[in-house]
Amino acid sequence: MDMIQLMKKKIYPENLDILFELCDFNTNTVNKYFDIKSGKWYTEDGWLIGENRECSAAMAITKESFTGNLLIEFDAATVDPATRDINVTWHGSWNEETNTREMGYVMGVNGFWEGRIGFEKSPKYDLLVLTEMFKFDPGRIYHISVGSFTLPSNSVRVFMAIDGVVALEITDPDPIDTSTHGFVGFEAFCTKVKYKNLKIKRLQLTDDYKTYTPEF
Repeated sequence: MDMIQLMKKKIYPENLDILFELCDFNTNTVNKYFDIKSGKWYTEDGWLIGENRECSAAMAITKESFTGNLLIEFDAATVDPATRDINVTWHGSWNEETNTREMGYVMGVNGFWEGRIGFEKSPKYDLLVLTEMFKFDPGRIYHISVGSFTLPSNSVRVFMAIDGVVALEITDPDPIDTSTHGFVGFEAFCTKVKYKNLKIKRLQLTDDYKTYTPEF
């Protein structure tokens, strides 16, 4: 992917510093780099596969914490016969007493009960953005990019791109403290999904100020 175009910002993913990279998953690397918090997780042909029949967020989360401005890239697909819910969390924290996700930015593809793509902020879920304007193909491998960065106003811009095309871009005026909450996690929410080619990068942005030229 050469470039991600955001509102007045450009991202060049290939020019960013890599903080963490795991292209192929196996039992040893999962045990070394991830905590399995719930659900059934295993590896096959380099994929991390999550299975969960419950309506809850079964998660595999990074042991290492990644704070600050981030770009997270990975490949993902649903696994037959499942057709829904590819989900990722970042800037997350975990409640060990309840064994549930606490803080976190959450992006989902073909989920949210109605087959939508969207964004929500855990744990209150008081910031929610959804759209049906994406045709999902079950079983197809998608390259997904999510991330966030702090604005001069101290708000945080959150975004998702699918196969290089920006699908959502949101400003959180009451953001998570991205300097302290740092796990990245894959999720299986009443589905069977697989993940591969994970890269976590330090996000740097290029200003791209625009102006309109009259069209008439």
